[in-house]
Amino acid sequence: MHILSALTAWLVDTIGRMGYTGIVSLMFLESSFFPFPSEVVMPPAGYLAWKGEMSLPLVILAGIAGSLLGALFNYWLAVKLGRPLLLKYGKYFFISEESIDKADKFFQKHGHVSTLVGRLLPVIRQYISLPAGIARMPMKTFMLFTTIGAGAWVIVLTFAGYLLGEHQDLLKEYLHVITLACVGLAVLIAGGYILYIRRRRKS
Repeated sequence: MHILSALTAWLVDTIGRMGYTGIVSLMFLESSFFPFPSEVVMPPAGYLAWKGEMSLPLVILAGIAGSLLGALFNYWLAVKLGRPLLLKYGKYFFISEESIDKADKFFQKHGHVSTLVGRLLPVIRQYISLPAGIARMPMKTFMLFTTIGAGAWVIVLTFAGYLLGEHQDLLKEYLHVITLACVGLAVLIAGGYILYIRRRRKS
């Protein structure tokens, strides 16, 4: 709790000084390879919006922009390096070219839902851009579903910080609930999509 409080205080100070650029930068890190959790970025920004020091809509837009930029960075790396690296070194991890081709076909068919669901899941959200890039998922589709998924996560976290106001010490309890709720939503979306596919095949 002491470490979390200290980190939150540092982030509030950093975001307060850097403003919306700080939010974009930190969320870019969170959405790319760097292990920087959004759970300690957006709630403090929401808190600053509650204090009237920042605009709530602009905080949300900055968070989504940073998330999208980080996802595009991973996507670009996967397009340029992903498949060649897997073909060269995949055999050492029991990854064959055939399995890569199957993964590509799956993502080409279901990549939009996979991207949306992946953005709602802890740990996976940072790396869901990689298979999208390897499969060369259409850029517009990737950006759309990344924005929807990342947007939902950013909005929930921002409002958590905003609604808690001066009671930021309760954030840790609510983050657990928020994470479980997002996982539940991801399961519902995935389940609904599977049912839709099955019904379409039967018709």
